[in-house]
Amino acid sequence: MGTRTVSINTDIGEGFGVWGIGDEAPLMDQVTAANIACGFHAGDPDILRRTCEMAAARGVSVGAQVSYRDLAGFGRRFIDVPTPTLVNDIVYQIGALQAFARIAGTVVSYVKAHGALYNTAARHPGQAHAIAEAIGLVDPDLPVLCQYDTVLWHTALDAGLTPQAEVFIDRSYTDEGLLVPRSHPDALVVDPSAAAKRAVHMVVTGSVDAVDGATPTVLPDGAAAIAMCVHSDTPGAVDIARQTRELLGRNDVALVGIGGGCHD
Repeated sequence: MGTRTVSINTDIGEGFGVWGIGDEAPLMDQVTAANIACGFHAGDPDILRRTCEMAAARGVSVGAQVSYRDLAGFGRRFIDVPTPTLVNDIVYQIGALQAFARIAGTVVSYVKAHGALYNTAARHPGQAHAIAEAIGLVDPDLPVLCQYDTVLWHTALDAGLTPQAEVFIDRSYTDEGLLVPRSHPDALVVDPSAAAKRAVHMVVTGSVDAVDGATPTVLPDGAAAIAMCVHSDTPGAVDIARQTRELLGRNDVALVGIGGGCHD
């Protein structure tokens, strides 16, 4: 497997007000990076502060998970936001998390889009450019997590940013190497053992078995750093993350944070 390193990230802090979230500590214990909701699809100031503190206490990297302004739809609905407005929305979200990260004694070390914005930016030049422009304005040294060989991947490269290839432990793929819609009956991979084995397979081969039998490439040749995601709302997420972590370790894969952070 060469010198490839892997981070395991999760979307976290996704409550809002009285719509609270359960105990996220067991999941945070298994990951090396936390994609913290910044208030547009989920999250509020109390949750942002608490989640940053939880990550900092564990040496887990903090990432800004930016979204459409869509609390009602949990950021999973496409919104045709004008590019200048989307740029400002993303800048706003990163800045909010940076403040709470600083209070917790840590920093925001990467950016990742959430839900519909993530999937749209894989194909939509305008929204991909908005993400890249916002990161460039805030801190061009922040890596952006995205899928390999997508519009956002190439837009980030063209903008002088650092895209980090991300694959999904708990989601199924199309023959194009993108995520199948959540409406698909096989959208989720919920068996922890199967998910962990598939994760190692992606690291070793750079490809994945798609739902229609194709094997699309999901990682660039020789990628030194790979981000792997498990969603906190996937059934069995803690066990999926734990078994993936254990199996990667048995295959001599180093687990690290994102953006230079390490996880002991």
